[in-house]
Amino acid sequence: MKNITVSLDKLIPDPRNARTHPPHQVARLVGSIKEFGFLQPVIINEDNRIIAGHGRVEAARAAGLEKVPCIQVDHLSETQERAYVLADNKLAQMAEWDLDMLANEVKELQGLDFDLDLTGFTEEELQQELGSMKDVTDLEHNSMTMKERQEGYDESAFRQIILIYQADDYDAVINALGDYAEKNGLADNCEVVNHLLESNGYAVSRQEAEED
Repeated sequence: MKNITVSLDKLIPDPRNARTHPPHQVARLVGSIKEFGFLQPVIINEDNRIIAGHGRVEAARAAGLEKVPCIQVDHLSETQERAYVLADNKLAQMAEWDLDMLANEVKELQGLDFDLDLTGFTEEELQQELGSMKDVTDLEHNSMTMKERQEGYDESAFRQIILIYQADDYDAVINALGDYAEKNGLADNCEVVNHLLESNGYAVSRQEAEED
């Protein structure tokens, strides 16, 4: 195995490569190459046939590069090469996101005015993973507001509970609360919580807070 630089016109795509690279992905790879450089070498065999990195090679051409860094391997059999083409793509798909860490990184990059498109995420994808970025900002604001209100709560007979769910789970939670309320003849979600607590042996005061 050795690190070499190879002209793009000498690299041979694998005709059995089952992974496709649509134009929108290639365009994002081009943006990444222009911003960060060509940081991930293409993996090739002794005949310069691509084992991993077909999309990056397409993007390099589109970005106007003439050569790219490669790792040339000679220890794989032809069968292993074919299997690795699949494994390289599939194993990467099995990773998962730490959503709290992802949300924090996205917020900090936004604060630094970094173009999030260069991370590979579209706005729609970020909304799918995290909820809208407005919701992320609102969560932070709500957290700060709760802390600011704590002193007032300490002097009051009442406390406020705020439950936060992922956007995809919200409708299911609301529907479940509604079904439980209807089944047990309860008027609202507050009564649902009281009923659940009382069902588990907790005594709950039903005194209502005075409205301002």
